Amino acid sequence: MMKSIIFDFDGVLAESVDIKTKAFAELYKNHGPKIVKQVVDYHLKNGGISRYEKFKFFQEVLLGLEYTEDVERESGDRFSNLVEEMVVKAPWVTGAKEFLDDYFRRINIYVVSATPDEELKRIIQKRNMAHYFRSVYGANRKKGESILFILEKNGYSSEEAMVVGDSIADYEGAMEAGAKFIGRVPEGGKSPFPQNVIFFNNPFDYLRSLNGF
Repeated sequence: MMKSIIFDFDGVLAESVDIKTKAFAELYKNHGPKIVKQVVDYHLKNGGISRYEKFKFFQEVLLGLEYTEDVERESGDRFSNLVEEMVVKAPWVTGAKEFLDDYFRRINIYVVSATPDEELKRIIQKRNMAHYFRSVYGANRKKGESILFILEKNGYSSEEAMVVGDSIADYEGAMEAGAKFIGRVPEGGKSPFPQNVIFFNNPFDYLRSLNGF
């Protein structure tokens, strides 16, 4: 019997992936179009990992510069200023709000995201979503660590927890923690997952079809 669902946020509950792609491009536009393309490509291939890991890669590998605490802080502040209010206003993924409205009292629902914890909590509060979730976990932990923490803290078995994500990091986090997984891929998008992973444009219809909710 399913007892919990663990959602990623961007691209699973809110259509906000493109917002962050554009923000990365804006952040590095002064380094020229070649660097911008490399930044965007890396971001899209590595969805679900912390922006700070990406900043470090861009600074050290693409730009060949030292990654200092000042660079990290400045990059993080500029990125947050670009994206936070836009994510608050981003449309829901089709079916997400209706599913949460119908099921948040019937099953324990969590969020595990690569967005920094405090920013994630502010976004969820501003979108009036906080009441849906038992707990919300951001980038203070790796995704696999957060998922495993949820399972162990609440005594869920691997059969009782489902992770829904849109990135390979979500899938790997679920596998690391021993949870079930389904993917969300937008219409016309390419699946980043292994061939045996099922995915949907609208995963919420599938979740509704599962027994035990």
